[in-house]
Amino acid sequence: MNTYIILLRGINVSGKNKIPMADLRDLLNSLGFQKVKTYIQSGNIILESSKTKSVTCEMINVGIKDKFGFDVPVIARTILEWEKAINNYPFSKQNEKIVAFTFLDKASEITEIEIKNVGEDEYKINGDVVYLNCPSTFAKTKISNNLLEKKLQVIATTRNLRTTLKLLELAKDLTGF
Repeated sequence: MNTYIILLRGINVSGKNKIPMADLRDLLNSLGFQKVKTYIQSGNIILESSKTKSVTCEMINVGIKDKFGFDVPVIARTILEWEKAINNYPFSKQNEKIVAFTFLDKASEITEIEIKNVGEDEYKINGDVVYLNCPSTFAKTKISNNLLEKKLQVIATTRNLRTTLKLLELAKDLTGF
């Protein structure tokens, strides 16, 4: 069995793409996934699957489309990939309110993009993760999922430091890692 941290992009945001977590867990269990756990309402899942990451993501995407009627991008990481993303964070983590990780559905060969008026906000593209340090706050930063998706030609979803660390903790608890 493989343990995956799964991220759904754009659910339960501003009343759009609403998926109750209990219904999502029921769906994932019905698809044959094991030890399904969700964390908060923004599409964070930990589960065990006998399938590869890509097959697992496809099954979840199709399942959500069939049950809830909308297309939701799905990104998966292993525990080791998740830890690597956290450990490679290039900026200070002292102020956790400005630290975030944008997870990409595939690695980007692009390492620099032009973003105007970012002020003190910083980013670093590292394969399938974009590291963010946003003193302006995430609500005001110009470094958004939509911008990164357009410039890098990927699917992107962002999680703050607290959520990223909590998902790692939950995944390790699930497996006894």
